[in-house]
Amino acid sequence: MRRTSSASTIGARRPTTGDRRGDTLHEDALRAMLVDDPNNSRAFQALSEVVRRRAAEGTHADDPLSAPEDEHAKQRAADLAVWALGEELAGNPRAWYPLIELARLSLADDQDAAIRRLATAADRDPTGQALAEAIAVLREAGLPVEALGLGVGHWRAKEHTPEAGRQVVLAAVEADRLFDARHHLEILVTHPDTKAVAAIRGELDAQIAHLEQQITGT
Repeated sequence: MRRTSSASTIGARRPTTGDRRGDTLHEDALRAMLVDDPNNSRAFQALSEVVRRRAAEGTHADDPLSAPEDEHAKQRAADLAVWALGEELAGNPRAWYPLIELARLSLADDQDAAIRRLATAADRDPTGQALAEAIAVLREAGLPVEALGLGVGHWRAKEHTPEAGRQVVLAAVEADRLFDARHHLEILVTHPDTKAVAAIRGELDAQIAHLEQQITGT
């Protein structure tokens, strides 16, 4: 999704006489939570629903025959509202989750820009959680090669959460990179949290074994 002039304001809270006080207080509370922690995914999703609903309610069609077009307009308005919210929050140098959501929204329209946003999100988060979610976004979009490239470029095996390593290995499997999958699993098992690694190793071993069977035909 490319930025438009309307996207800069549509996601912002605009007090109106029609707003119910409870809704306004709820929205203000969510915004306050995101100011404190821009990576609060629950608060972001809840606020996204608020701005989506408002944007959709502001889009009307006078002609009943135009209902399909009206639904498309509502969806676009709702996406623009979330886009504006993401851009607003992504300005915080600590924010990585809003960048993940912006990338998700823009992936179909501008893959390169979306991947750059995912890379920036990964750079902003020393725990590896952002990297794990970024790789998952690309995998879900059917882009395992790009997901693997992002992982290889940003993964710090002993510092990041084991989930980041899990995502790297799964991306390698889905990209049919058997050697890479084995190699990254070997790196993952060096993580100091041996209990967490043990909990996910069985799944990864099974995925790699399945890939090997597909490649060798045995």
